[in-house]
Amino acid sequence: MKKIEILKWTATLTLIIGTAVNSYGYYPEGPLILALGGFIWLIVSIIWKEWSLIITNGILTLMGLIGVIIKYYFN
Repeated sequence: MKKIEILKWTATLTLIIGTAVNSYGYYPEGPLILALGGFIWLIVSIIWKEWSLIITNGILTLMGLIGVIIKYYFN
């Protein structure tokens, strides 16, 4: 299996787990796992040079991390 295939499936599995954890209300674990999945997909997107995925996953990763930071440090 190619490294990119491993990254894609790792990212996908991470997002699925993050969604499940998030749906059970675990905070900040849910958003952090989702941000990790988005970050792994961001790496794949950069390798592919696919701008729509780079922008989507970059913003999703940042929003997840910023949300956790704001919740913990400014609330």
